[in-house]
Amino acid sequence: MSETATISAPSSAAPPAAAAPPALAAGEHTGALRHIWAIAKRELAGYFASPVAYVFIVIFLVLIGFFTFNVGRFFLRNEASLNSFFMWHPWLYLFLVPAVGMRLWAEERRVGTFELLLTMPVTTWQAIVGKFLASWLFLGLALALTFPMILTVSYLGDPDAGAIFCGYLGSFLLAGAYLAVGSMTSAMTRNQVVSFILSVVGCLFLVLAGWPPVTDALTWAPPWLLELVASFSVMPHFESFQRGVIDLRDVVYFALVMVFCLFTTGVIIRSHRAG
Repeated sequence: MSETATISAPSSAAPPAAAAPPALAAGEHTGALRHIWAIAKRELAGYFASPVAYVFIVIFLVLIGFFTFNVGRFFLRNEASLNSFFMWHPWLYLFLVPAVGMRLWAEERRVGTFELLLTMPVTTWQAIVGKFLASWLFLGLALALTFPMILTVSYLGDPDAGAIFCGYLGSFLLAGAYLAVGSMTSAMTRNQVVSFILSVVGCLFLVLAGWPPVTDALTWAPPWLLELVASFSVMPHFESFQRGVIDLRDVVYFALVMVFCLFTTGVIIRSHRAG
């Protein structure tokens, strides 16, 4: 009686384990953040490598002090608030922030390092965000150095700390929105003066769009057009922060302005790169 030997077929080798997408994505994000921070540190160090940064900070502090105490009549108001301090920020930033943003890309193109920067192992958006963050941090430092204003009003009275915090937050977001406009105009040209002028015009539009004298002059326009033009203005959104109110719609407005201008910056830079 013959025995039939059963030979079991060898089991197929287990497929190789797939790479973990979350870990890979986390590594990519870490590398992107590292590139952004490296560019930001390079740009921030570049500001303080020359006296320009110190001159800018001194001019900013002198002007804000003059407009707060002399023009804004801080002591004659008899109120423990920084309204006479924050009310001048949209107008001072109108000239000071474009002076910071005009060199973001125009300087790179003028000295010939624009192509070198784009050949580095970084993407276009990483370079844009890194340079923008460096300039925004520099403006934040200049704003933080106005802390004697807080000490002064606290010494003279009992101010609302929440309103002061909201005012500083709104001022920082306002500076970021102006700076994003400056980044966009700086990518358009290699001439810093032209970039400065275009940035001032763009920021001035954001200020005047909802200004009552401008909207009153448009009496011929339909109401929906007036509302559309006024919606572009930074003034109503910044005034909410001045009153001590953090409205999500105001935060979203400033974020959208920054994202749109930085996205446009990327489009302009890619067109230069392709050309």
